[in-house]
Amino acid sequence: MTGSTPPWKRRFPRWGADSGPQDGPHGALDHERGPSRPSDRTDAPASAGPAPLDQVSGRDPAASADGTAPVARRRAAEIGGRAARAATRGARKSGGRARSALGHLADRIIDLTPRIPVRDLATLRRQFPGLDPEQLADRLVAGAANGTATVGAGVGAAAMLPVPPAMPTELAAEITGVAAVELKLIAELHEVYGVRPPGPLKARSIAYLSSWSGERGIDPTKPSTIDTALGGQFKRQLRQQIMKRMVRDLPNLMPFLVGAAVGAAINRRDTRRLAARVRADLRKIQVPWDALPALPPLDTPANPLPIEGASEDEHGGR
Repeated sequence: MTGSTPPWKRRFPRWGADSGPQDGPHGALDHERGPSRPSDRTDAPASAGPAPLDQVSGRDPAASADGTAPVARRRAAEIGGRAARAATRGARKSGGRARSALGHLADRIIDLTPRIPVRDLATLRRQFPGLDPEQLADRLVAGAANGTATVGAGVGAAAMLPVPPAMPTELAAEITGVAAVELKLIAELHEVYGVRPPGPLKARSIAYLSSWSGERGIDPTKPSTIDTALGGQFKRQLRQQIMKRMVRDLPNLMPFLVGAAVGAAINRRDTRRLAARVRADLRKIQVPWDALPALPPLDTPANPLPIEGASEDEHGGR
């Protein structure tokens, strides 16, 4: 065989780099080959360190010097700003619609309160003979709890297959019905404990609304506990109470009749809790029946509101 030594028999020096093929650099002379290092170039200055990051990445040094972001980064920032502004506008619109809905529901409850039929103490004692104040109050609380449970069960059954557009209407109907039953209960508890708020029907209705929204009893001897005007603070407190009830009533919209059972249980529990708080306040200022002066009969509403879920013997008209 002729030619160079086979690779497996070729001997390399122990130290140093490979000297290349034995027949030379394939016809390229040393002065014809390019420089192996940037510092060997004659037309470029030698660099003592690594190349700048701008030269490696291809970034314009002028853009880095004056802080101008690349086009892609500016575009991403603009899109993010637009999304943030759109989210802020959406949140503001949603909050405005929620406040408007709560205000409308509060106005509706305010308009319905004077139409709620309330029995005075003489009528209650005639319908429930032989009972003392605590026994009579227990009967009224039991009847109101059954009434609100009936309202919750009815709304839960109607929402067996909930449709999202109908949910706000169902919640509003339930809150209105429950409020009517509980307002009637509060008014009659004040009669039982002998602390009827003074004034005509409208003034008493506002006092009962204040008691319902604040979950407390009204002391007629302290005018500061009675809100006689529909001011901003009164409506704000009323909206907060409606919002709490709306949040607690959300499980009533569960499908497959589960919401009916849940709604009945929640409404019964909330009514009993409200009655316990009101009765605790009224016991402190209770006037015994034998010490009560002769009170005039309560005004009968011109257009009495039918109380859903109330029985005739416990929550019927006078």
